[in-house]
Amino acid sequence: MHFTRAAEALGVTVSAASMQIQALEQYLGVALFRRQGRLIEITEQGAQLLPKIRDGLTALQDAIDDVRTIRGQGPLRISTIGSFLTQWLMPRLPQFEALHPDIDLRIETSAAQVDFKKTEVHAAIRLGAGTWSGLYSDKIMDEWLVPVCQPALLAKLGPVSDHADLKRYRLLHSSTERWSDWLLDGQHDESALRISIDDSAAVVRAAEAGAGLALARWSLVADDVRLGRLAVASKKITRYGRTCYFVCPPKYRDMPKVAAFHRWLQAEAAKHAPPAGCIISA
Repeated sequence: MHFTRAAEALGVTVSAASMQIQALEQYLGVALFRRQGRLIEITEQGAQLLPKIRDGLTALQDAIDDVRTIRGQGPLRISTIGSFLTQWLMPRLPQFEALHPDIDLRIETSAAQVDFKKTEVHAAIRLGAGTWSGLYSDKIMDEWLVPVCQPALLAKLGPVSDHADLKRYRLLHSSTERWSDWLLDGQHDESALRISIDDSAAVVRAAEAGAGLALARWSLVADDVRLGRLAVASKKITRYGRTCYFVCPPKYRDMPKVAAFHRWLQAEAAKHAPPAGCIISA
């Protein structure tokens, strides 16, 4: 109901959009809109035409998607969040490429929900509750919040188990992994030095550099702990509020290249377990 916004959505000028509507009205022999200065109202004839036009365009898009699905050719396009790609997925991708050298894998990073109808993305890896309407979702692995720091820093300042222990450290965290989530009591110690970074992977890098004690998702630090670059600073870990899922349209699920990536992802995720010897808080 706004020609300027409609023109922006179409990528044309306002006059071009208006001329297209006028041409359609002339062809149909009826008015589709009533114009009162800048105000626009749809006519009765326009309201009758609109749902049928929507249905027709949806059917056309579905037909195109079906042909693309049947062919199953071209690159495999996966969307995931940047921190998961950098810290967990990227080190494992050479194994997938060795198993499937014929699949041209393309990965894009985004935290937004994928519009599978308007993009060429086949599947996504997302954190959530698995409730994406109209989509197939499979839980890949659980997540835990874990305090980590340089091994040398842990040896110097000691392990942490409660609110008071955190005062010995400069605390690092992101907007999605907060210390109040680990404490489970919502407390914040304003006397403690804090650095908030709006990038979960950057928080991990800062901890590796010795900048302080980081609260991070276990998937982002498990490899660094195994390699000795980071150390778990507490036996207390907390279950993260969201879970890692593989998500795709149902009709893409059995596409060979999508199914191959899904099976490989499941096998790799099956090796992902919480740190040994830790107590998990719900």
